[in-house]
Order: sequence, then C-alpha cells, then structure tokens
Amino acid sequence: MPIPELILASASPRRAALLQQIGLPFRLIPSTLDENGTWSGGAGGTPEARACHLARAKAEGVAARIGRGLVIGADTMVVCEGTAFGKPRDGHEAQEILLRLAGRTHLVITGMTVVEAETGRAEVAAAVTRVRMRAFQSAEVAAYVATGECLDKAGAYAIQGRGALLVERIQGDYSTVVGLSLPTLAELLRRFGLDVWEAARR
Repeated sequence: MPIPELILASASPRRAALLQQIGLPFRLIPSTLDENGTWSGGAGGTPEARACHLARAKAEGVAARIGRGLVIGADTMVVCEGTAFGKPRDGHEAQEILLRLAGRTHLVITGMTVVEAETGRAEVAAAVTRVRMRAFQSAEVAAYVATGECLDKAGAYAIQGRGALLVERIQGDYSTVVGLSLPTLAELLRRFGLDVWEAARR
C-alpha cells in the first residue's frame, strides 16, 4: 500500500529536525498564515483551542495550495499562571517574559493538525508539557537574550538550545516543548492508516 506524501506546513527548522530525527520522509512547505489575525474564539477560548485552531489553519492553508498528501500543522503556546505568551516582538519583551517565568512552572501547549489534502479531512489534538524554570536573575536573562536565540520562540526560550540552561525540569514530552509533539503526531497519522515505523523504513 503506497504511503501518502507528508508535508510539514512550517518554516521552523526545529520542527523539521524532529521529523528527521524519527526518519519520516517529508516535504517542507511553510505556511503563510498571519498568526495574529486568525483567532475568533473570544475571551473564553482556551489556549489549547487557540493552538489547535492555528495549527489547523496552517495545515489547511497549505493543503489547499497543493491538493494532495497529508499536511502537518503545529502551533505552540506558553501559559504561566493564566497568561499566554507567544513569540516576543523584541529583546525587551523577551526579557519581560523570561522574568515572568523565572522560578515558576508553566505549560507548553502544542496544537497539532494533520489534514488530508485530497478530502479536507482533519485530525486535531493538543499536547501539554509542564516546565519548571530555575530562579534565574535579570543578568542571566540579559545574557541569554543577547544571543538572539529567544526571538522566534514561544515563551522566549529554546529548550533545545542555550535556553536549556534556564530550565530546572520538565514533566511530559520533550518534543512538545520544542514545537512538534512526536507521540501526538504518530497518533494523528495512525488515524489516517499511516504507521510511522513503516513510513520511516521506506
């Protein structure tokens, strides 16, 4: 049985690296979605709902352009004590976010969608990991922000990079924090009859 082509609707090299890590063949077609203007869930919408909404919009946008294959979309949010943090606009905002996270536990929520481009069928799920940050001070934050690593990351840090120095511990799936929950993806693909072990062998 032929395996459908997998398409990652993301420009994130971190998400691509995760797919490469498990040996899945895929094509990269970045989404052109404006993430700031697509949510209409209102004040009652949960962070999980928003992350899943954006993940689905990314996948559906690419699926409409290519018309075939299974398209993977993902979106990651950080939530600390009821406040949601996306990507910082600049270094100043990155410092503010990180100081809010210092010494606290936050949630990293990655919404994921797989869309079958030929039919429009979509399977959606969210993965959540708890991350505890060290009680770091402003000087350490400034040194990290100066690396520039934080500027395109939800929550203003990259756990797979130097941002790991800020993390005390995690509870849950590491790949969710990076931005693409591999266990969740495997389950979504299974709903389309695709086994990740078989796909990786081909």
